[in-house]
This record gives sequence, structure tokens and C-alpha cells, in this order.
Amino acid sequence: MTVTFWFDPSCPFTWRTSRWLHSAAAARGEPVRWRLMSLAVLNAEKEIPPQYREPMRRAQLASRVLAATEAEHGSEAVGAVYTALGTRVHEQGRDMDRAAVEAAVGEAGLPGSLLAAYDDDQHDAAVRASHEEAQQRVGQEAGSPVVAVGDGPGFFGPIVTEVPAGAAGDRLYDALWLLSSVPEFSELKRAR
Repeated sequence: MTVTFWFDPSCPFTWRTSRWLHSAAAARGEPVRWRLMSLAVLNAEKEIPPQYREPMRRAQLASRVLAATEAEHGSEAVGAVYTALGTRVHEQGRDMDRAAVEAAVGEAGLPGSLLAAYDDDQHDAAVRASHEEAQQRVGQEAGSPVVAVGDGPGFFGPIVTEVPAGAAGDRLYDALWLLSSVPEFSELKRAR
């Protein structure tokens, strides 16, 4: 069964969750469907602190390239570009600028022509549609990431402070599957 993972590429908590999910699903031979959601779309009508505005704008530009990647090469290619981009941004501390996106596309072995989407706002509609799909699966406004198992409901999170590995990662994966199978389950939360 496929796990669908909606992400905004700028979110460091989402990045950590993606690394756990990618590893745990791969260890079981289960696919991850990589989809976009957008914190810029989510917060479009809200007052945003200045320090978040530029990262959200850059994520919008990168998401255009990811949307074009999905349209032309599919979900697996989106996962490859996100992995290369996230490594640069969230692990190496680089800016999510055009050069980082270009390098990520190249590292994923995809054509440089995808970079044309960076400045093409026509791809915003695909990002928004994917974002709205995530929100509908959760049933209310939710941030990044959103995760859904199979055709089940979407959930905001899980949010992890560090990437759980080994047995801890396996238990979290099992818990996600188990909680997703309980229609009455809604939410768990604790301090970070």
C-alpha cells in the first residue's frame, strides 16, 4: 500500500519526517507518493512574520519546478529532487535559491529544461491543486507535512524533532499504519 506524503520543501520538520518515512518505507519495499503542499498557499490570507516571507517565496519557486517534475517524470522523480534539494537546504545550510534547485535537478538525473518552471507561474495551479488535495484528506487546515496511508484519511504530521532510525523508526511507521486504520482516531500531540 502506498503512503502519500505532501510536503512544503522549506519546512525543516517536514524534511526530518520525510527522511524517516523514506527510509522506513524503503526497508519494507513500500512506495511513497511524493506530493506538494504549500505553506505560502496555506498562509496567503494571514499576517506572516517577516523572517518567514522570503523562505516561503523561495519554496513557491522551487515548488514550481517540483510540480513540473511530477507532471513530466512522476512522483519518484519528485522524491529524488526533493532529497537532493533538502540535503542542500536542510543539512548543508544552503539557500533554497535557483542554483540549489538547478543542482538538485541535475543530481536527480533530470533534464535542466525543468528549470524553466522556476519563473513560470502557470505551475502554481498544480501546486495549489496538490495542496488542496492534502487539505481535503485531512478535513481541515493543516500544515506540512500531510501523510495518508492508502485511501485513508490524511494526518498533519507526524512531526519529529530528530529522524527516528532503526527500531524507533519502524515502530513509528507501524504506529502510523495502525492509527490510519482506526476511523475514529483524530489527533495526538505533545510539546517538541
